[in-house]
Amino acid sequence: MSSKVLVLNGPNLNLLGTREPEVYGDETLADVEASAKATGEALGLTVTCRQSNAEHELIDWIHAARGEFSAIVVNPAALTHTSIALLDALNTYDGRVIEVHISNVHQREAFRHHSYISGRADAVIAGCGVHGYDLALRHLAKLLN
Repeated sequence: MSSKVLVLNGPNLNLLGTREPEVYGDETLADVEASAKATGEALGLTVTCRQSNAEHELIDWIHAARGEFSAIVVNPAALTHTSIALLDALNTYDGRVIEVHISNVHQREAFRHHSYISGRADAVIAGCGVHGYDLALRHLAKLLN
């Protein structure tokens, strides 16, 4: 269990590469997932990636991660700012959690400055583009060893 990491991506991240490339870049979700898996493998981590536009599906995956994954990297996307339910699910999970945002949410609209997830996260990475996922995995490798 100690080497398994679940990478969760929330709403609209399936459109990476085509949605607002000036904000999110031109790499696709498939690119992000391939990079995360390669980085994880190099670090001795087994990475599983999932994306959903449905809040309940993300919650179900967090519940299922209990006892199976030692860490979750989560980019909750817009649910960051609205979902107490996602926070509650993460609070039931006893492994490490790292919150990732591709853009620097603090340079954007005021409503994006608040995260319900950050209070549960062991670390928050924002504004590093899709490289933030690799940074999260590198940090987890240190935390888990």
